[in-house]
Amino acid sequence: MSSTKIQVRGQALPRVLTRNHRMIINSVVCGVPMIKRHHRVSNVLRTTDPPLGSVPTRTDESQFLRGDDGNGRFGRFGGKFVPETLMSPLRDLEDEFHFVLSDHEFQEELTTALRDYVGRETPLYFAGRLTEHYKNISQSTGGGAEIYLKREDLSHCGSHKINNALAQAMIARRLGCSRVVAATGAGQHGVATAAACAKLSLECTVFMGSTDIEKQSSNVLSMKLLGAQVKSVEGTFKDASSEAIRNWVGNLKTTYYLSGTVVGPHPSPLMVREFQSVIGKETRRQANQLWGGKPDVLVACIGTGSNALGLFHEFVGDEDVRLVGVEAAGLGLDSGKHSATLAVGDVGVYHGSMSYLLQDDQGQILKPHSVGVGLEYPGVGPEISFLKETGRAEFYTATDQEAIQACMLLSRLEGIIPALEASHALAFLDKLVPTLRDGAKVVVNCSGRGDKDLDTLIQRGMPSSLC
Repeated sequence: MSSTKIQVRGQALPRVLTRNHRMIINSVVCGVPMIKRHHRVSNVLRTTDPPLGSVPTRTDESQFLRGDDGNGRFGRFGGKFVPETLMSPLRDLEDEFHFVLSDHEFQEELTTALRDYVGRETPLYFAGRLTEHYKNISQSTGGGAEIYLKREDLSHCGSHKINNALAQAMIARRLGCSRVVAATGAGQHGVATAAACAKLSLECTVFMGSTDIEKQSSNVLSMKLLGAQVKSVEGTFKDASSEAIRNWVGNLKTTYYLSGTVVGPHPSPLMVREFQSVIGKETRRQANQLWGGKPDVLVACIGTGSNALGLFHEFVGDEDVRLVGVEAAGLGLDSGKHSATLAVGDVGVYHGSMSYLLQDDQGQILKPHSVGVGLEYPGVGPEISFLKETGRAEFYTATDQEAIQACMLLSRLEGIIPALEASHALAFLDKLVPTLRDGAKVVVNCSGRGDKDLDTLIQRGMPSSLC
């Protein structure tokens, strides 16, 4: 994959090891070759690194509140970097998406399905023993910070992914598509898509990386039981995504590409964020019921950003609410085996939109790594990139081992086995909680359940006495 390289220097990365940045425009997007064009970027926003306990300020209130510029752009991020053959289908999809947002029949059907089929609303659970644990280790003389879990792991199919999969499958049916294709990493989006397609009588094909199939065998079996055809692709989630997009491009008249991530060409990132925003809306309402206010800090893991934006978006306009994303540091940022795109990535174009990516000096996409398979993607969504660049959200990292330890801690203290993806967010509590005032309300998005990861836990970190 050749590229054109543009130097963009001097940007400090928030709260993580910094390095100079450049923008690299890849010549292949959406799995389809494009004509190479030279790009130049100027007047780049510069950010500084505030201390851990600070609250970033918004730089453009209207854009934050609106969400994007109306064309799928969040600042310089997003857009539609696709072949001409995809422009018309994407415009049709965008038109339908905007229509269903205000269509009473669609919204009533979706609301009913989210309640009766998905099991919403999910609880905002006070993790009392976990709260006491951090109070003890921080030697707080007061009540310490209070930790709450947004229990997306209790949703049908075991993760937040069903919120978006169900809504988009309904759109696919409205567009007259008889077939849905999707790509999955940890298998959670694949299971959710397979379930939604079964419910709505749609043919379903899920592309999955060969290495991920080995790690997530239980989810593969679930997809097949739900009637989906699971196709193995050599590699990981990024390779499965490319193959799913190619398949969609070759079958545009009958096939709908159901994205589970906030990446890709507009309107996909906006759609996924919108259908996941129910998480934050419920959290605001539940927090007001529980303690008569808002959370002080929201914490979520960052793969591409779907679960994080689902929680964050409702609160972007609340400057007194901190938004904290936690990326996968894998074996360490210096090891080259991580998925910490915002920590060490560069700006470029991949899978149809501009965002931060993991790539080398020649623009070749680097292989990501994380013990949480769902975090193994070499990029983040355009809105997450925008939140980073403007400083509205904070981003940190957690290693494989830290995530494993956090998973085991929550399992032992609260009787909840979180997915290894969500465990990255839980791991950051070790550093976050000691910096908070007594009584601060922390909400962690427990975005998925961890039964899918038991084999990995046994292989990677669970003490032999427990096996």
